[in-house]
Amino acid sequence: MKVLKLSAQGLPQSWISLEEAVIHYAAGDVRWESGAEVAVFHGGTNAITGDLSVITVNSIIGTRGVPNINPFDLKPSLTNAKLFARDRNICAYCGDHFHETELTREHIRPFGQQGMDHWMNVVTSCKSCNHRKGNRTPEQAHMPLLYAPYVPSLWEDFILRNRRILSDQMEFLMAHVPKSSRLLA
Repeated sequence: MKVLKLSAQGLPQSWISLEEAVIHYAAGDVRWESGAEVAVFHGGTNAITGDLSVITVNSIIGTRGVPNINPFDLKPSLTNAKLFARDRNICAYCGDHFHETELTREHIRPFGQQGMDHWMNVVTSCKSCNHRKGNRTPEQAHMPLLYAPYVPSLWEDFILRNRRILSDQMEFLMAHVPKSSRLLA
């Protein structure tokens, strides 16, 4: 289970382990919390007060500090898992739904024609369509794209990079996803 760590302003920072979240709580870095309580950690007894230390971890935490980056300048890393999730495991050429093992990263403008490996030049393709298209553009292969590629937003990227998102975390992230996102369909 992962905790969604946000900046104090509510921008996603990272998925962290329960243990990392406890460190933020113990250091006093947690400015606010949201979502459900997901774990309770019991520590030692305070020698002065005799109180037992207890830290309750929520699924979403806002931490102290302001990130030194503009979230709109971030470009999410491109992985096959995130690409297939972005495209909902649907081949951009035949429109059929496939298991991840039957899919490939397909370059719209192939490397052989100076195509690059970035979000706006890749789509999900089944192996059969990828092979049929070969080292040609969709126009050259007479295989029109059924959907357009796009660069996921920061919010979409956080959804795409974690397979085990709790419902309250998903609700929080989905509230910030652009209205045009394929993840909403």
